[in-house]
Amino acid sequence: MSTETRPGTADPRTEPAPPVVEVRGLHVSFPGPRGPVTAVRGLSLTVGAGESVALVGESGSGKSVTARTLVGLAGPGARTTAELFRIDGHDAGALSDRRWRPLRGRRIGFVLQDALVSLDPLRRVGDEIAEALHAHRTVPRAEVPARVLTLLAEAGVPEPGLRARQFPHQLSGGLRQRALIASALAADPALLIADEPTTALDVTVQAQILELLAERRRAGRALLLISHDLAVVARVADRVLVMKDGEVVEQGPTAEVLAEPRHPYTRQLLAAVPRPRARGTRLSGPRAGSALPRPRTGERVVLRAEGLGKSFAVPGHAPLAAVRDVSLTLREGRTLGIVGESGSGKSTTGRLLLGLAAPDTGSVEVDGQSWQGLRGARRRALHRRIQVVHQDPLSSFDPRYPVARIIAEPLAATGVPRRARAGRVAELMAQVGLGPELLHRRPRELSGGQRQRVAIARALAPRPRIVVLDEPVAALDVSVQAQVLDLLAELRAELGVAYVFVSHDLGVVRHVADEVLVMKDGEVVESGDIAEVLTAPRHPYTRQLLDAVPHLDGPNPGKVR
Repeated sequence: MSTETRPGTADPRTEPAPPVVEVRGLHVSFPGPRGPVTAVRGLSLTVGAGESVALVGESGSGKSVTARTLVGLAGPGARTTAELFRIDGHDAGALSDRRWRPLRGRRIGFVLQDALVSLDPLRRVGDEIAEALHAHRTVPRAEVPARVLTLLAEAGVPEPGLRARQFPHQLSGGLRQRALIASALAADPALLIADEPTTALDVTVQAQILELLAERRRAGRALLLISHDLAVVARVADRVLVMKDGEVVEQGPTAEVLAEPRHPYTRQLLAAVPRPRARGTRLSGPRAGSALPRPRTGERVVLRAEGLGKSFAVPGHAPLAAVRDVSLTLREGRTLGIVGESGSGKSTTGRLLLGLAAPDTGSVEVDGQSWQGLRGARRRALHRRIQVVHQDPLSSFDPRYPVARIIAEPLAATGVPRRARAGRVAELMAQVGLGPELLHRRPRELSGGQRQRVAIARALAPRPRIVVLDEPVAALDVSVQAQVLDLLAELRAELGVAYVFVSHDLGVVRHVADEVLVMKDGEVVESGDIAEVLTAPRHPYTRQLLDAVPHLDGPNPGKVR
């Protein structure tokens, strides 16, 4: 496959410093049952001091394997060859494991996406960061505790003194990711490799982290960003390399590549990004840009909440008010977006709407019937009318069950005769675009997009009037996200189902929702028609969220300098 390359902009009068990363002709392969499997083919890459370079592409493109190879962690059985492979002045191809160790952390920082796996579950967060400071002796021992708190604060961690004393499992996903970033920056490495560092973060915290990365670049440090989020790349990177099937298919200055992509794959990725002008159109496939089917809407109220309040006990502290005086109305065939950051109360509100938690105050009515006082068969009957799709379907599926049984579960629970279930499962599989060959596979044998389609099929099995979608596309690649969003729009038009779409991604909510609630600290601070709220926000918090969103539209897409 040919690589689209754009001319550089180096000043010939300036003697360039040696690149921090210099790779030419990199190949990485792994043993497979039918012979070697090549994950990276002929990649060439340079990253200079003070430069930010991004590798973009979808799962399986080879970008994460590239990142791991650059820190000597390609994996067991990996075979790595290159014409040139220099990291921070060292011939990396000749480094032993022992010689790699002092480079990692001290000269090369590495941030992984999954902080829960990367952080030691038996060690407090502060001790994790302190270990890097002790190992590399970057500050005197007496100053380590204060430096730990500074690093946590710089990474956007609130109450750093409290968080330093906590274990990883006691933190939210976003806080864990920020702690991991603080640990990677502890020794002030010359090169930071960040693999999807902001995927788990709220939009304002993401903006804070991007600014932190920009500060490091201004201080002369190099950044290699691995991401599928093109808006984040537009905001951070000087140059971008687009990877597909292990190869670089296009590269050049970020603004040029994203404004005038030359390769069809780059154009496909950009077309899949939800933008204001793409509202009401398909984001995926050969018909991308064509109009979506019009939903069947009406005035009948299918979901109503009045004055919801919910508090939780906190040992040693006053009760935490997670939701305060929240009211909402959803009409048939419409989509209500609920947006806000971690701790805003949006997920707790979703649980109250689903009847999975009882409110301390207020009430919820599904199709005119309240959850209050319902027991047994009457409660199960109401549950059929409102179903849920979670962000991580893998954790909500029984890993032992094949797809057919996962989808059939709600059919059995709602009394559908056994002889009728197979036909209904086949119908649901077709509706969500999955073939019958997947019926006997288990969740771990499916891709992320396939698992989310199974979750949607399971939610639709009882023929609900309402589906609550809790961050349903947050963990998906951009083109898979686009496919799922198109599917949800088609099902809404076909079935007349109404959605409650819970998300921190304002771009996605703008694309799918008719109305929106903006939540902060358990309260609704603004609500109304999606176009009015996101075009002319009245509340300062809504404006803060919108200002923090990276975007692709316009001649200069929000670059952090």
